[in-house]
Amino acid sequence: MRIGIIGAGAVGGAIASLLARAGNDVEVTARGAHLHAIRSSGLILTGAWGESTSQVLAGATLTRVNELVVVATKAHDAEAALRDNIKYLRNVPVVIFQNGLDSLENAIHASPRSDVIGGLATFASSFLSPGKIHVTAAGPSYLGVSGDNDVPARYAAHILNEVMPTFAVPNFRGAQWTKLIINQVNALPAITGRSVQSVVRDSGLRRVMTASMRETVRIALAEGIHCETLQGLSHRRLRLFARLPLWLGELLPRLMANRMGRTPNPGSTLQSIRRGQLSEVDALNGAVVRSAATLNRSAKVNALMVELVHAVESSGTFFTPDDVVARYAALSRDA
Repeated sequence: MRIGIIGAGAVGGAIASLLARAGNDVEVTARGAHLHAIRSSGLILTGAWGESTSQVLAGATLTRVNELVVVATKAHDAEAALRDNIKYLRNVPVVIFQNGLDSLENAIHASPRSDVIGGLATFASSFLSPGKIHVTAAGPSYLGVSGDNDVPARYAAHILNEVMPTFAVPNFRGAQWTKLIINQVNALPAITGRSVQSVVRDSGLRRVMTASMRETVRIALAEGIHCETLQGLSHRRLRLFARLPLWLGELLPRLMANRMGRTPNPGSTLQSIRRGQLSEVDALNGAVVRSAATLNRSAKVNALMVELVHAVESSGTFFTPDDVVARYAALSRDA
């Protein structure tokens, strides 16, 4: 099957490798040294889903009409990527693998003649170096649409499920919110330069992470969202988590870090910062802040995460755990 992958980074590169390994005719887009490495040595995959080197067609943009296209760029790059490839996307199912809450609406606006499908990946993947992708933890992916016609989502899920666990879910908005809660593990590694596991082992940072997760759940509930079950996080469990004392809620990030295994997981936001790229913090923690504002509520912990990630992006200097904990403590004093 002819499949195009726009953005062969940590997530897109892993998906492209799995599809190519299964015998599909895969075309990917990439830039700079990553593009050169793929062209010269293939796309190398290691980690939880095995090792392989796949020869794929690679370029700055797509060069043909494919039967399915997967977009796995960062959220802030998605609309430009869609427009750059628009002549090959008309009347083609397009899966948008992105975090945050706005991926479907933005993609439909940028490519209105495509069957746009939302995608959420719960596997953990790292961009090791140009041409090399490492899956640190396996996990399923979830697809859905914004309307009632879920045929495109089921079609794409059937194709992707042949190479990695993929499911179509009717409540995709609820799935986006649950993934947003899971993605709360990303900000603190970017702020401190530590892996997710290292952050969770630090008692102070773990408290801050728990607070940001709990704040996100509370905003989702206030918005009337019924959270979809992802990685064992059901709506009922998340509602209970939002009510637990903070110290008891710390069990959740502990469980999430344990599920990642021993290989240090930097999280996608820290990976972006290390490569000198803009992060997705505005699409993650920033989405919680914006949703809270529409409800005339505040999301102070998530707003702090946005502020500190942007500070690291602009200065190139990480915060110490003590700095972060002190900034978080100040929120309570100011309340």
